[in-house]
Amino acid sequence: MRQIAGLGISTQRATFITWHKRTGKPFHNFISWQDLRSAELVNSWNKSLLLKVIHVIFTVLHFLTGNDRYLAPSFLTFSTQQTSMKLSWVFKNIHEAEEAAKKNNCCFGTVDTWLLYRLTKGSVYATDYSNASATGIFEPFTKCWNPTLCNLLSIPMSIYPSVKDTSFNFGSADSEIFGAPIPIMAMVADQQSAMFGECCFHPGDVKLTMGTGGFWNVNTGGHLFASQSGLYPLIGWKIGEEVVYLTEGCMSDIGTAIKWAQDINLFTNVDETAKMARSIVDSQGVCFVPGFKVSVNDPDLCASFMGLKPSTTRNHLVRAILESIAFRADGGVSNNSFVMQMTSDLINKKIEKPANADMSSLGAAFLAGLASGFWTDKEQLKKLRRIEAVFEPKKDLEEYRPAMDTWLQATKHSLHW
Repeated sequence: MRQIAGLGISTQRATFITWHKRTGKPFHNFISWQDLRSAELVNSWNKSLLLKVIHVIFTVLHFLTGNDRYLAPSFLTFSTQQTSMKLSWVFKNIHEAEEAAKKNNCCFGTVDTWLLYRLTKGSVYATDYSNASATGIFEPFTKCWNPTLCNLLSIPMSIYPSVKDTSFNFGSADSEIFGAPIPIMAMVADQQSAMFGECCFHPGDVKLTMGTGGFWNVNTGGHLFASQSGLYPLIGWKIGEEVVYLTEGCMSDIGTAIKWAQDINLFTNVDETAKMARSIVDSQGVCFVPGFKVSVNDPDLCASFMGLKPSTTRNHLVRAILESIAFRADGGVSNNSFVMQMTSDLINKKIEKPANADMSSLGAAFLAGLASGFWTDKEQLKKLRRIEAVFEPKKDLEEYRPAMDTWLQATKHSLHW
């Protein structure tokens, strides 16, 4: 243990917990990004007159100033995926948390903050810029917790941890835990960590990740890019004076759909799916719309198969599931060559599949290694990158157009179920 130079922590984002500052006792279990208990609150806000007024005010401010800081609030729509809405729900429904906050005794933390707090036996209460920005409560333009949003949703500003660099000495894990004090040299959100692990250090670099959800990230360098197309800006990482921003698009239910298909015995092993999909020319008009969890900002979206016929086989169902992943412009299951090839065809770009599938862990290790001096610069990290396979476009996008149009129609029928 004493040979370990430093520990890097990569965690899933937007999952949080609140606890009592003095006792360390949690007020509730972790609330994940898939939790739907705030759905009623979300619907109420999205229909409110106040939100419409906010849209008008920030639209005017953006028009007059041209400042992208005012663009995102001009079309702000709340969703059940956002930490802000779930946190607002906590203070409206969990009396102990509300009372503790009134006495300045409530702490808020995402998974990284809670782990750091526990590993250091309560001596360090902090997060990093990547995790903070992923909550939607942290303002990436000003790099501070957003007081306007918190006032709007009645969330006390006293609950938040301090925000530190991503590659930073956060203190040491207590020696009682591992038998020796281990320096915690990096904390980073999983998607930003995967971006770092892929060595996407330059503006324009793109990565696609498939896990429980699908995530598409673009390095925008020192520029924050606000979009009206469902993409949102994030802080990728902060190392010293360097702040790197990302733009992200995400979809849920990628891994969930694959696991569900396996659970109902459509296939035995995930490795079979590519062969099954290629054994037929197309899905025979069968479409699969993933909707097991929160998706496309519609908590009422239902999962569905459409276009079933007497001639439909397991192979058609499996191909429809895999096509639904690629049609959503996600990187797909990195170990599934069918999805990877189809995605390459759809975006008409080369896709590199890394030898190491767990990029989040590698990114955390890279960041911890830089902070501890194990590596001196990013050029050393680039030399460690290994590519297992490269997928080049083989088909024209128009060949997929009929199937894609049918799938989009199926998606519309599954909304607001």
